Amino acid sequence: MEPSKKHFIDEAIKAEALGFGEFTLKSGRLSPYFFNAGKLYQGRALSVLAKAYAACIKEANFDFDIIFGPAYKGISLGALTAAALYDLYGIDKPFTYNRKEKKDHGEGGVLVGADVTGKKLLVIDDVITAGTAINEVAQLAKAQQATLAGVVVGLDRQEKAQGELSAIQQVEKDFDIAVKSIIQLTDIIDYLGANREDKDILDKIKNYRSNYGIQQ
Repeated sequence: MEPSKKHFIDEAIKAEALGFGEFTLKSGRLSPYFFNAGKLYQGRALSVLAKAYAACIKEANFDFDIIFGPAYKGISLGALTAAALYDLYGIDKPFTYNRKEKKDHGEGGVLVGADVTGKKLLVIDDVITAGTAINEVAQLAKAQQATLAGVVVGLDRQEKAQGELSAIQQVEKDFDIAVKSIIQLTDIIDYLGANREDKDILDKIKNYRSNYGIQQ
């Protein structure tokens, strides 16, 4: 396993952002693991998170103009990533996010930050479960004559959504863009196999994957 991925998983487990047990998903499935980037709120953990997103973007070599963070988790993730991109690689990109409710006073509108008109947006979020947030961003982008340049998430569950495709694969197909992740389910499986003695958890995750996992 790449050291950067191991470091990210170490930190996620320490912060309980990556947990193991029984978790009921929106789909109704009972998952033996769950990822919640919202629990990465300590300064150290946020630093690890930001650096991981920045490294993923640098490696993927996206062609984009603006980092976009969809409300709500994407707001902090996008801001942190923009700062890390500059600090680590000297890549200076503006940042924009949306509000859930339109503001009718002050500057007004639903978008805050850089003007996205005609720009290519790189979306930053924690996970894609149903693609709802990406669809909302796509609609906002279209209204501003902007386009989606790609998406970066923390975890790819590599899990079937409604059909045979995962939510990430469906987004890639629907919008003809690349979706990259810091880690995938296969990375968690590799990590558990090499770093934990709890074989029961590993077996449950492998069984879950055999039932719901996408074809590689």
